[in-house]
Amino acid sequence: MPQSTDQWRPALAPALLLRHDPVRGADLLVLPERVVVLEGHGGAVAGLCDGTRTVSRIVGELAERFPGAPVAATVPAFLDSLRQEGWLK
Repeated sequence: MPQSTDQWRPALAPALLLRHDPVRGADLLVLPERVVVLEGHGGAVAGLCDGTRTVSRIVGELAERFPGAPVAATVPAFLDSLRQEGWLK
């Protein structure tokens, strides 16, 4: 049973690495057999998934970094999609 968003402290799955590719100018999730290019501020979101922050705290930190961005509406769904892919635990 998945944890509620209020208590979940997302962390990258052990087999994943978050890297920045300066050639592409993009953040990447590096998996054992593939690479996922994160669009927009996806790397900033994934970079906060260290297992210590709740989703609410991640949203709060991003709201401070990107004033006016709809982080409260978009970030929880983005994190949930990463979890469904098996990229977050």
